[in-house]
Amino acid sequence: MTTSRSLSRLVALRRTILFATLPISILSGCAVGPDYVKPEVELSPAFRHQDGWQATAALLEKQDHTTVQHTWWSVYADEDLDRLMRDVAKSNATLAQSEAQWRQARALIGSARALGMPVVDASLARTRSGGNTTATSNLYSARLDVSWMPDLWGRVARQREAALADTQAYAALHDAARLALQLEAAQGYVRVRALDQQAALLARALTAYERSLELTRHQYDAGLVARADVIQAETQLQALRTQISANKRQRTLEEHALATLAGSTPAQWRLAVKDMPLPQAPVVPPVLPSALLIQRPDIAAAERQVVSANARVGVAQSAWLPDLTLGASGTLRAGGWEALWDAPTRIWSAGPSLAATLFDGGTRRAAREQAIAVYDERAAAWRAAVLQGVRETEDALASLALLAVQDAQQQQLVQLASENEAVVTNRYQAGEITFLEVATAQNLALDSRRTALDVQASRLTASMQLVAALGGGWAGVNEDGSLND
Repeated sequence: MTTSRSLSRLVALRRTILFATLPISILSGCAVGPDYVKPEVELSPAFRHQDGWQATAALLEKQDHTTVQHTWWSVYADEDLDRLMRDVAKSNATLAQSEAQWRQARALIGSARALGMPVVDASLARTRSGGNTTATSNLYSARLDVSWMPDLWGRVARQREAALADTQAYAALHDAARLALQLEAAQGYVRVRALDQQAALLARALTAYERSLELTRHQYDAGLVARADVIQAETQLQALRTQISANKRQRTLEEHALATLAGSTPAQWRLAVKDMPLPQAPVVPPVLPSALLIQRPDIAAAERQVVSANARVGVAQSAWLPDLTLGASGTLRAGGWEALWDAPTRIWSAGPSLAATLFDGGTRRAAREQAIAVYDERAAAWRAAVLQGVRETEDALASLALLAVQDAQQQQLVQLASENEAVVTNRYQAGEITFLEVATAQNLALDSRRTALDVQASRLTASMQLVAALGGGWAGVNEDGSLND
């Protein structure tokens, strides 16, 4: 009975305190500060290097802050590239740091949400007192305090808005970091494969140069050519061997860089040498909507940072307004723990308090000016991100178009150089010319073939740059340039 009666009294005390904190059933008000409006940026009605692009201004209307998540490199149909990309996503240290930063920002959302909730504190105490003229006594007490600051001016709402926008920005920055690392790895992979092709080309040239040297020596022994031809052939062969060594060194360094991107050491991660053609670049659709740019995570991150800065302007403005706090407390006192629950002494208090800063020497004004300046900075950064996205897309489109022309021209040069090499070699074998002309023809043919490989690699790299410039490619684009829902 005693325990039941004590619990009933404790519940009654708690109800008294809770009801005392709710003298206002509904408190609402307009959030202080400006509502968010997306900054403006002037763009041309269409892209310069592809007539089929829709108006770029659509970007400002359609951006929904989402990024496309898919394996954009799968269009290249390369198993080794796929393995590299998955290793980057799984083990890259820089990407892990970015992911941790996003989790830190996400944790702040919980802190912002808690700002508008009541705070309940409880305590138990035992005090022993006495003196020369008073008997020693024990005092036991239990105390419960409840306080709540209603969000009259929308300050907490603005803080929550800022925290959510910050988290979204960090999530987008994480996507941007992943995309940048994937592009870096993909371009490094192309360089390695191009070096493999160069190595195979140099190996074939080495065989041809060795045969030319052997032929020249036989002709010299037969008295058909001068010693200078032998020296010329030896010099050409040695120069080629030097190029082969340089190629091996460059490939080794590129492979080490890929290992680091994959989150491994050069001893743990290898990319086997393959004498095989480079992956084929995907065909770019004739019509691409500018709305694809909303996939760019860096643009989404910049825009979310503007939202956060705008909300913090409201937080700074709310500092001029008074704070209303509703509080209540209750205390039980007795001479013993068991007697405490019988509540021989009960003390309670409840009531609102209003607090405002009347003079702060300009601190609030400075904080508001700083918040506005931060907003202006973030808005300018967003405009810069949009323009940078347009520029990178234009660069990639222009490079693809011009490299296609250069590739065709270079293939013609390779064919002509090869025919010239065959003709000159036959004339040399017939004793009509010196080896200097043979060396010149062979070097021209080799250089033209190496340049052709470089152009092919550049085209592949440009296609990857276009994919990255669009935030992950053009998946979901219809033939007319519209996006799938």
